[in-house]
Amino acid sequence: MTFISWNIDSLNSALTGASARAVLSRKVLDTIKEINPDALALQETKLPGGGPTKKQLAILNEIFPEYEIVWNCSVEPARKGYAGTMFLYKNSLKPKVSYPKIGAPGTMDFEGRIITLEFDSFYLTQVYTPNAGENLSRLDERQIWDIKYADYLEGLDKEKYVVATGDFNVAHREIDLAHPENNRGSAGFTDEERKGFSNLLNRGFTDTFRYLHGDVAGAYTWWTQLVKTSKINNSGWRIDYWLVSNRIADRVLKSEMIDSGPRQDHTPILLEIDLQA
Repeated sequence: MTFISWNIDSLNSALTGASARAVLSRKVLDTIKEINPDALALQETKLPGGGPTKKQLAILNEIFPEYEIVWNCSVEPARKGYAGTMFLYKNSLKPKVSYPKIGAPGTMDFEGRIITLEFDSFYLTQVYTPNAGENLSRLDERQIWDIKYADYLEGLDKEKYVVATGDFNVAHREIDLAHPENNRGSAGFTDEERKGFSNLLNRGFTDTFRYLHGDVAGAYTWWTQLVKTSKINNSGWRIDYWLVSNRIADRVLKSEMIDSGPRQDHTPILLEIDLQA
């Protein structure tokens, strides 16, 4: 099966925006359409609590016909138009859909951060992990989130194989960002967040990109928009992942980034895995 995950950074902008960036976003969606994945996970949709509008759904259905669409949006008491996730999956698939709350602190459980699809033999789940925030204002809550999320995935893994993806908002190792020396202690590269990700892997999960590609350097999934030359210079971070249960790591056929052209911010990531073995 082929799966794609992408932090789209505003679904509405990508679908209906008129800016140069919106045009680039639509080109990325066209690339994803050509790949024809079995499921597409989207993070940071930034939709209102009621979900996509009829116009947005119509556009999605035009781009991705024969796909079911489910979403999880930020609702009160959390901020409006914030975070959010969405799955598109081929309508020949018939998963059970859930929108887990994991006992996270503050408003994190109300920010639309997790969707899980349950199939006969495996779970496909996505996450948009909370950012530690400016001046690490949310780092303490983020550490609790990391523990709760690891508990959640480990619980799934006791029942069935797990395939987990999303924007985890952490560069795990120094080779996962271009300038570790300049970013040590920054949100996404604190010792606490890196430890949290290590703990997640130690619960029985494999970082599929590293499993297939070893210690290759210069492979990133995000380039800041604040520096115009960040992508040209490949000054990036790898903060988006495909994880699988350790016991099915040998079934992973591909785990790679999809070329998003000159568009900065996140690029989609692809997983190809044999779940019938």
